[in-house]
Amino acid sequence: MPGLEEESIWFETSPSASSLMSDGVAAEQVKKFFFTSRRSDETGQQDESLEIFIPELLHASYNFYVWPSAPVLAWYLWENREAVVGKRILELGSGTALPGIVASKCGAHVTLSDAANLPKNLQHIRRSCELNGVLSQVKVVGITWGLFLSSLLSIGPLDIILGSDCFYEPTVFEDIVVTVAYLLERNPGAKFLCTYQERSSDWSIEHLLNKWGLTCNQISLTGLGADAGITLEELMQDHTIHLLDIRKSD
Repeated sequence: MPGLEEESIWFETSPSASSLMSDGVAAEQVKKFFFTSRRSDETGQQDESLEIFIPELLHASYNFYVWPSAPVLAWYLWENREAVVGKRILELGSGTALPGIVASKCGAHVTLSDAANLPKNLQHIRRSCELNGVLSQVKVVGITWGLFLSSLLSIGPLDIILGSDCFYEPTVFEDIVVTVAYLLERNPGAKFLCTYQERSSDWSIEHLLNKWGLTCNQISLTGLGADAGITLEELMQDHTIHLLDIRKSD
């Protein structure tokens, strides 16, 4: 079974397509992610697995690639899948939507989002959902960080907000925090789970969280992937990635 073999395969990429298709559109390649675990209970050892197919566009912008923070968050959701069953989840800045699709496959009611003014991003999210057979059960909406558009105002009750590598550009940090603060204000008891990649020791969101009445706790990633024989270093792909649990201050 992939992911449980000695070499601990956890993703593979389809053979590269030509750089451009006949209509001039960037060609697509597909990454296949294997989520596996081996658990023991009173009935004996049980193996569980999940395969997710994520399309990437060659020579496209960063929105159409799977960045290292996304698999880390997806693995965390997979290993805590009992906790997302039936939960109402919104993923912000979904991009290729790996974490949100994993959550959907694990039984959550998921809404995926990306910038409202970037229809190609939303189309790509739908493509990811189509490849994984969840297009009919997942909502895709346009939400632009920092703007209170009707799509944001109409988001229903939420239990969990997801974000992977949203904090990549300091100029948008407050837009993200404002959006999250609004959603958490409307959904008492909800939380924002986000992974981010360390890029500069000078970058911090602490002052913004304080400004907008939010608290933050770091979740330990020690042992993530161990049930599948995968090391944390493999999952992080030689980057330093953190997982934060952000909530409304009491």
